[in-house]
Amino acid sequence: MFLRIVLCLIAAIGLSAAAEAQMNQVNPVPFAHTPCSVFDSEPCAPSVCSVFGPWPCLPEMDYPYGENLQLTILTVPPQDQAAKYRKPDHDLNTIGDLFAALRACWSPPPADNAREGMQMSVRFSFKRSGDMIGAPRMTFATSGVPSDTRATYLNAINASLDACLPLKFTNGLGGALAGRPIAIRYVDNRELPKQAQKP
Repeated sequence: MFLRIVLCLIAAIGLSAAAEAQMNQVNPVPFAHTPCSVFDSEPCAPSVCSVFGPWPCLPEMDYPYGENLQLTILTVPPQDQAAKYRKPDHDLNTIGDLFAALRACWSPPPADNAREGMQMSVRFSFKRSGDMIGAPRMTFATSGVPSDTRATYLNAINASLDACLPLKFTNGLGGALAGRPIAIRYVDNRELPKQAQKP
């Protein structure tokens, strides 16, 4: 009889330990969260990690670039940002490398077809191989600009990107970027002669 009681206690302790381990299991998918409840005995996302905890945990980190990758490219960069507009001399391995390569690609339209202060945004995605999935889609253009000026800038954007493609990604960056939308805002901040500006 005593042996049965001891076995039942051991089984109950084992089951409760297994249930607690399952409750405190770390989700292997980054930034994926299970629903939180005010009745939970443990804190939930954002999680709290401690060196005194009996299980491993992952501290919550905000992804620095947001859900979409967004980039602004100036035609004339500030002097303190000139390094960000140089194409890397190695395979692209980070988001910073990608942004530098895209900035270095930009070739604005000639001054006689340009408009001072013109802004245009496009959105597209890359394949793992470094090629684009389809053509860039215009999502924004400065209001009040004639359609031929918009077409000139969109053609310049397409020609600039086509001249740089395919980009050479490392396997890691190519896998992370494949299919992910990238939004680029081009800003023509050149001081153009008055005769070059379109009404």
